[in-house]
Amino acid sequence: MRQTLDPATLAEHVVAGSRAHIARALTLVESSRPDHRDRARELLTLLRPHTGGAVRVGISGVPGAGKSTFINAMGTRLIERGHRIAVLAVDPSSSRSGGSVLGDRTRMADLAETDAAFIRPSPSGNHLGGVARATREGMLIMEAAGFDTIWVETVGVGQSEVAVAGMVDTFLLLMIARTGDQLQGIKRGILEMADVISVNKADGDGAGEARVAARELTIAMKLIKGAGERRTPVLTSSSYTGDGLDEVWQAVLDHRATLAADGSLDARRAAQQRDWMWALVQADLATALRRSPGVRAMTKHLESAVSSGELSAVEASAEILDAFRRDF
Repeated sequence: MRQTLDPATLAEHVVAGSRAHIARALTLVESSRPDHRDRARELLTLLRPHTGGAVRVGISGVPGAGKSTFINAMGTRLIERGHRIAVLAVDPSSSRSGGSVLGDRTRMADLAETDAAFIRPSPSGNHLGGVARATREGMLIMEAAGFDTIWVETVGVGQSEVAVAGMVDTFLLLMIARTGDQLQGIKRGILEMADVISVNKADGDGAGEARVAARELTIAMKLIKGAGERRTPVLTSSSYTGDGLDEVWQAVLDHRATLAADGSLDARRAAQQRDWMWALVQADLATALRRSPGVRAMTKHLESAVSSGELSAVEASAEILDAFRRDF
């Protein structure tokens, strides 16, 4: 951190919309240092009255589906209508440096050039599902700063979709045609989580194939969703021509309006807060365990013993937990 700002001053500047202070607040909540975590908690408490009003959208899809380009095109469209867009793009991390490797800003050039948008790529590190621990806190900061539409882009692998679906109002799944069997390899779970589906890159020679893929997915969703359940809309879109983008956004708004009308939106966000609470507890416990003097003193020995077969993983884990308990 450059100059240390007290949380109250930082919160004041964030609410005022200072981009420099928004960036500093995001850096603070991304830090794992204990003193930074304490200041981050105080900051979020001060910002809480200014949060909760944004449309929160998660977006995922197979690699090559064009997620970043889609967000750039959709975000530009929304900004023209007076919206302010924040993008929290969770990149895969470099195995060497731990830094982001996708470089989403290069594929969101239009958004990167306007003050009505704020893009925050963050390396996913080792957190579950590729979702950075600070993503939830980041959403609150962006809401407090006046951004009314928050997009959370996942890496599109593993459990990242599950984690993102658990922090947004609407989960948008992007698909593409021309990938062989449209349903081959698509996990039933992610289709069940999707609130809106769009077959992207529906332009040029691919427009017809995209429509075919959308029909196939529509049939699949009828089989997946039970009787009486809301049918997930399956649309087509093109980030290049803009075709279908308005329909996709309207589907997002319609889904959110349905949740708000029957009270499900508040219930969903309340459940997300409870899940977040326990996730933070588990993360902090894991951090405390790794920093425990007793655990650190025996880590190398136990790892060596497990590797050589002298101890089983079960025995070693019991010793680690016993050492952790003795420190408290």
